[in-house]
Amino acid sequence: MTEPTRPAVRPANPRFSSGPTTKRPGWSPEVLKDATLGRSHRSKPGKSKLKLAIDLTRQVLDIPDDYRIGIVPASDTGAVEMALWSMLGERGVDIAAWESFGADWITDVFSQLKLEDTRKILADFGKLPDLNQLDFDRDVIFTWNGTTSGVRVPNGDFIPDDRKGLTICDATSAVFAQNVDFTKLDVTTFSWQKVMGGEAAHGMLVLSPRAVERLENYTPPWPLPKIFRLTKGGKLNEGIFEGATINTPSMLCVEDYLDTLNWGISIGGLDALKARADANLAAIANWVEQTPWVDFLAEDAETRSNTGICLKIVDPQITGLEDVQQAAFAKSIATLLDLEGVAYDIGSYAKAPPGLRIWGAATVELSDIEALLPWLDWAFNIGKLRLN
Repeated sequence: MTEPTRPAVRPANPRFSSGPTTKRPGWSPEVLKDATLGRSHRSKPGKSKLKLAIDLTRQVLDIPDDYRIGIVPASDTGAVEMALWSMLGERGVDIAAWESFGADWITDVFSQLKLEDTRKILADFGKLPDLNQLDFDRDVIFTWNGTTSGVRVPNGDFIPDDRKGLTICDATSAVFAQNVDFTKLDVTTFSWQKVMGGEAAHGMLVLSPRAVERLENYTPPWPLPKIFRLTKGGKLNEGIFEGATINTPSMLCVEDYLDTLNWGISIGGLDALKARADANLAAIANWVEQTPWVDFLAEDAETRSNTGICLKIVDPQITGLEDVQQAAFAKSIATLLDLEGVAYDIGSYAKAPPGLRIWGAATVELSDIEALLPWLDWAFNIGKLRLN
């Protein structure tokens, strides 16, 4: 059998990684020239940059004025764990999980904090759990968008306004791309290296007034390391939410985050950012509809992510293989396209079902998504040819 012909057009930018994600269009190191380097982050210029990052985050995401926004250590993971260690234990906890990072928060609560009054509401990869099972008289933990499953909650309508517990949401691959309703969330976390293509290691922590009240009126029974401490003398440490970070941030990374926020504003703000991600998902959805060998991992179109777009191989010859062979076949597609310089890092997450994962948020150009799709067909056909 003749080897299929390579497509004529390659993506101009082959970076489709789901984190760290590609830089915004037109980015170059020159945008970092005004970074506050060699100065203390506690200096007036340093603190002003950090405060500006907080203010622009509020502006772009339309976060309510009475919510606090802080820059915290250790990316989204650090922000989530800061919230869990600081706030849980006051009442029972429900955790909804349907992918790898949700499972990590279960490990934190069950194995590390060892909270006894805890319930798990679970679903397999590709599905949402029954969110109606959640009891909002309890604290509720969930991811808005499953980065490793490509499954998101469609909206926040399942969360009551008169809830008694706190909602703690890992929204790291949802903000700047999806309709995240902050009024439904008491703790929201994300990082710079996901949807906006910023640099890694810094997390964002967004607190509602109810979350602040919990912090000021409840002290957990376990010790808190310095990087988790959000209160001082029984009151919220307001400095954290004005740019006085707990530990030393990278001012180079701060400058990069400011650049991507300003880029988002320049193209039309949140609506434009969401529209770019939606257009990328629509292009892939149109291709999937016409392509018999592939389907979305997310079974319900309403819950399909427009950021970490997860695909599964449904060709009968491939699905008939042993699990380890299916995984090897999917990996061979990702490896081949990497070697061709067409697409980097598009293999599925290690703990997810075998398949492909293509980042589609705003920093990815629609023209690159459209150029990638024929190459996916080409790599699949090469793989089948070699299999036979």
